[in-house]
Amino acid sequence: MALSVSELPHGDLWVFGYGSLMWRPGFDFIEQVPARLIGEHRALCVYSFVHRGTPEKPGLVLGLDRGGACRGIAFRVAEQNRAAVVAYLRAREQVTSVYREVMRSVWLEDEARQRVSALTYVVDRGHVQYAGRLSLTEQLSHVSQGHGQSGANRDYVLSTVKAIEAQGFRDAQLHRLALMLHGEGHTLHSVADDGT
Repeated sequence: MALSVSELPHGDLWVFGYGSLMWRPGFDFIEQVPARLIGEHRALCVYSFVHRGTPEKPGLVLGLDRGGACRGIAFRVAEQNRAAVVAYLRAREQVTSVYREVMRSVWLEDEARQRVSALTYVVDRGHVQYAGRLSLTEQLSHVSQGHGQSGANRDYVLSTVKAIEAQGFRDAQLHRLALMLHGEGHTLHSVADDGT
């Protein structure tokens, strides 16, 4: 499901990244600013059949799912690059149309603290690839087996955790999974859940 041209704002375009866009945006932007989206949270809730898995051995990738909040990065794209960036994002994110392309309010976490409307990809809960809420053990199983056109699912998760840490915060669920992927399951109780 894609937005029409009239639904996209005029001028520069903001894009909200919460997963691989944080560490591999792949498009030209003027600036990037830490940002927070309220109303949806980052979750490994999408079975990956292409980028990080196959239909026979699905991996798991991130989606924005209902409830909570999500910290990520807002990228500002120059007006003259808007069409090219939207086309690039659609080719990358909408291979199987598992996301809904929407405009969402995000709060920039810079000195101005302004609210902007950003192009965002939210999981379509009615799609066959929507995994819902999986246990950490189930997540580990899919991520360990997943390998697709963009590489190993394990690398995707670990790169995202690294990008989150570079922004100065933690994602409790993803950090627990990263510890498990590193074979450090016995230290899981020491990871504090900070609710982000």
